Amino acid sequence: MKLAIFLKAAVFIIGMSAFLQVYSVQAVLPVLMADLRATEVQAGLAVGATVLGVALMSPFMGMLSDAFGRKIFIVASLLYLSLPTALLAFSADIHQMIALRFLQGLAVPGITVVLIAYIGEEFEAGQVARLMAVYVSGTVLGGFLGRFLLGYLSEWAGWRGAFAVMAALSLACALFVWTQLPKSRRFTAKPDFQTAFATLKSHLHNRYVVSASLLGMCVLCSLVGCFTYINLHLADAPYRMGSSELADIFAVYLIGMVITPLSARLMARFGSVKTIVLAVCLSMAGVLMTLFAPIAAIIAGLVLVSSGVFVTQAATINYISAHVKQGRSLASGLYYMAYYSGGTLGAWLCGLAYAGAAWPGVAAVLLAVQALALLVVLKKMKTV
Repeated sequence: MKLAIFLKAAVFIIGMSAFLQVYSVQAVLPVLMADLRATEVQAGLAVGATVLGVALMSPFMGMLSDAFGRKIFIVASLLYLSLPTALLAFSADIHQMIALRFLQGLAVPGITVVLIAYIGEEFEAGQVARLMAVYVSGTVLGGFLGRFLLGYLSEWAGWRGAFAVMAALSLACALFVWTQLPKSRRFTAKPDFQTAFATLKSHLHNRYVVSASLLGMCVLCSLVGCFTYINLHLADAPYRMGSSELADIFAVYLIGMVITPLSARLMARFGSVKTIVLAVCLSMAGVLMTLFAPIAAIIAGLVLVSSGVFVTQAATINYISAHVKQGRSLASGLYYMAYYSGGTLGAWLCGLAYAGAAWPGVAAVLLAVQALALLVVLKKMKTV
């Protein structure tokens, strides 16, 4: 059965909208530090707060949507996301911004986790694969576009005006999804929280879930730490980049639209664990390259870091799917909880490192976290 173009557009926009706001503030951190008189650590927490909100809600949103429905959660979450985004334009200090960024993060699992459940219920296997590819492409574009737009808009309209435009964009996306995403036809309410909590307890003792979650925590810790504080490094001497130039740097994220499909070939040939080891080593090489002075070397290093992360995430999700047969959606929720908690940890740890030793200090923390990731893979994860 051919998938309607408007359905694909709705799924793509949902993926894009979910990640449009999550990391967008990274492109304007130097400006925010100056205007709101924030420290490096506080600026990092403006990124980490949203990631923390995502982490805390991820395991529970699936259970809530199992009880109450799919489309209503997706649309409501998109609508809600536009509210704290608009209020960011009125932030009086960095503390208000951190709080509003946290509220943004609470909306994201209602979009991502619930959409995956919706697609799995409503479509056949071949259609699911195609729609998931559309969704992943949307998330990659959203991660790039959020930073890109906010960086350029802040130069044209100030960062407050930029947040107002971003809020309007989120609202427009919500209205499009409301009109174009088909209603659930196969959803059956399952408000069985007792069974869900029993499954949760089981997963917390499952070494496959625990090891994959630890790995995910290390992965996003290094990604958020790297892409948050590389902005401060490049805004400082000798580079002196402005917001729009920093926004351009995030074009390296678009490599994910190419790398993610290629990761399937690597897993087919080498297995998930060997693929993860290769990808983590690739990211470590990228971090080392950022220590060189030429901007071309730094950009090449960022390409390697992000590519390694995309491959690692795809292989880790495949690892969970191969080893966890019961309660997969909850297992995925736990993985994403650890994954995004790592992002918050990365924003905080690397903020301390940058305040004490600038970019070389951040690079040292990133390499230590990636070394820990390798240790988890080699000691705790079964080779498949």
